[in-house]
Amino acid sequence: MPEKITNDIEGVEKLSHSIKQIKQEIGKVIIGQETIINDLLVSLLARGHCLLIGVPGLAKTLLIKTLAEVLDLKFNRIQFTPDLMPGDITGTEIIDEDIATKQRAFRFIKGPVFANIILADEINRTPPKTQAALLEAMQEHKVTAAGVTHKLEEPFFVLATQNPIEQEGTYPLPEAQLDRFMFNLWLDYPSFDEEIEIIKKTTSDYKPEVKKILGGEDLIYYQELIKRVPVADNVIQFAVNFVNSTRPTNGASEQFVKDWISWGAGPRASQYLILAAKTRAVIEGRFTPSIDDVKAFLIPVLRHRIIPNFSAEADGITSVEIINRLMKI
Repeated sequence: MPEKITNDIEGVEKLSHSIKQIKQEIGKVIIGQETIINDLLVSLLARGHCLLIGVPGLAKTLLIKTLAEVLDLKFNRIQFTPDLMPGDITGTEIIDEDIATKQRAFRFIKGPVFANIILADEINRTPPKTQAALLEAMQEHKVTAAGVTHKLEEPFFVLATQNPIEQEGTYPLPEAQLDRFMFNLWLDYPSFDEEIEIIKKTTSDYKPEVKKILGGEDLIYYQELIKRVPVADNVIQFAVNFVNSTRPTNGASEQFVKDWISWGAGPRASQYLILAAKTRAVIEGRFTPSIDDVKAFLIPVLRHRIIPNFSAEADGITSVEIINRLMKI
C-alpha cells in the first residue's frame, strides 16, 4: 500500500490526483493524444493489455517508454520480425559449466518479456508460433521452459502495435487471440496545431525531465483497489445487454446485426467494460461507475470483438459503424 493511505476512500482520492500528475509528466514529451493516454492508463490499472494500431511516426514507442518512466517501471521493446522465435521473447536454457567442479547444468536466461511494460512492435509481422508465446505470457503472467515455470514480475502490461498500411508478409492475429486484448486503440494523426508544437520541440534542443510519480507497488495496490469498487446491478445489466445485442444468434438482436455480423462479442467484453468503467470512475474521483462510464469504452472494447460478415464488407460497413448504430438504439 502506498504511504499515508489508510482506507479505500483516501486511495481513490490519491489515485485521482496521481493520474493528473502522470498526464502532466507525459504531456512534457507527448503532444496531444489525450484519449489514447487515458485509455492506456485505464487498461494498465484494470490489468488489461492493449492493441494499438497506427501508421509509423506517431510516437507509439516514445509514448510507452515515457509511461514506463513516469511509473518507474522496467520497459522492454520487442521488434517482431518473421524470423523471431518464441525463445527470443520468453528466454531460453543454456548449458552452464562450473569452472571449479567442471559440472554442467542448465540455466534459464530470461528473455525481454521479463519486464513490467512490454512494447510488442508490429506483432503481426511474426509467425503464429511466436505470437502465441507472447499471448500465453499475457494471459498466464508466467513462462514455462523445459517444464519449469517462471513467474513474470507484476505489474505486467503488454502494448502490441500493428501497422494498418502494409499487410503483405504479415500474420493477422486470430480472433481468439485478439480477444485477449482489453482495448483496440486507433492512433490518429495529430491536429495541425499539435503537429506545429511537435516539430518545434523535436527539432530543437528541448530535453524534458520526466518525474517518477508511481512505483510498481503503488500500481499493484491501485489495481486491487479498483477490483473492490462496487458496481450497481443496472450498470452491469447495461454492459451485458449491449454485448448480447452484438450477437446475431440472439433472438432479440436487431435485424442489421443479423445481416452484418458473423460473430458477436463474448463474455470477456462484458468483463472488460465493467473493469474499464470502474477504473474511469476512480480516476475521476468517484466511488462507483455509471452507465456513461460503460458507454465511454464501447468502441475500444468491442471494435476487435465484432466480426462483420461478407455482406457488411460488401456494403462498406465496419465494426465501429455497427457499434455506433447500436448506441443510438
